[in-house]
Amino acid sequence: MTATREEVLSTLKDLTDPISGSDIVSAGMVRALTVDGGTVRFVLEIDPARAGALEPVRAEAEARVKALAGVDTVSVVMTAHSAPTPPPDLKAGARPKPAGPEKVPGVDRIIAIASGKGGVGKSTVSANLATALAAEGRRVGLLDADVYGPSQPRMLGVSGRPASPDGKTILPLRNHGVTLMSLGLLTQEDEAVVWRGPMLMGALQQMLFQVQWGALDVLIVDLPPGTGDVQMTLAQKTHLDGAIIVSTPQDVALLDARKGIDMFNKLDVPIYGLIENMSTHICSNCGHEEHIFGHGGVAAEAEKLGVPLLAEVPLHLDIRMAADGGAPIVVSAPNSPQAQVFRDIARKLVAEGVA
Repeated sequence: MTATREEVLSTLKDLTDPISGSDIVSAGMVRALTVDGGTVRFVLEIDPARAGALEPVRAEAEARVKALAGVDTVSVVMTAHSAPTPPPDLKAGARPKPAGPEKVPGVDRIIAIASGKGGVGKSTVSANLATALAAEGRRVGLLDADVYGPSQPRMLGVSGRPASPDGKTILPLRNHGVTLMSLGLLTQEDEAVVWRGPMLMGALQQMLFQVQWGALDVLIVDLPPGTGDVQMTLAQKTHLDGAIIVSTPQDVALLDARKGIDMFNKLDVPIYGLIENMSTHICSNCGHEEHIFGHGGVAAEAEKLGVPLLAEVPLHLDIRMAADGGAPIVVSAPNSPQAQVFRDIARKLVAEGVA
């Protein structure tokens, strides 16, 4: 059994920064923590003047994590930082309102991953599709626009706060070949975002246009459920190239998925295809296959709309565990049948010239 991210952080919390007196996790020194099977990697970000004094802390951190059950290899790197400028206040909304849809600098294409309702696995699909496109050689960004429930930092194994050298431009973080920006990087994991619509819209536009995305072939946007302000803002303020709808097979999920499809149709955003998530479950003990949520509903809807059914993604424990561990199944088990489903979606999008 492999160690979990929580176990690693709990172990590191026992180590104290000799200067501040706080544990190294609370002090914000632990960055870019990833748990990939039996391999654990993280960075200790320190003041360069304290490198010598903190070497024993680094060595102790490595030893303690390596002693955890299921950990085979530990990589701990100390990296120096200059006194960082805090990231910009996304509540300020200082950016002037654009006259119409804008192109995000450096980004060739934007694809929204949407669903009509929550709980259908849209964020898991987004993380795996982003890493699958990166594995296909594409330059990929992922914007976690699910502002009330940002989960991409956990799924991609990204921790720490983005830097902002001038207090206006945000430098995103990166892992598994994917450049990530999420409100979850600017708040605590258990901190609620209690913002009204206008504040959210300002934050979304800042995360789109004030982030140094660099040169990207495709920016994947993980949308919140439903057909609200975030979806409208994205479609109206940016050049959104297309959308992919994620749904589970049962009728209740499809009812809401149809609303999402109708919204994009009204906004003149092409639907690239549908993904049926949690399509089937195969028992790990006996091999029996069972369609827990029904089967074929999403395929029928895709045929009705005249758009592709991009994939039927199984309900599998490994997909969930990989996401919770910060290394999506495409990264942690790239040759598994579950990872190949996402790789096939990525290849289809690349072949169609839309990603």
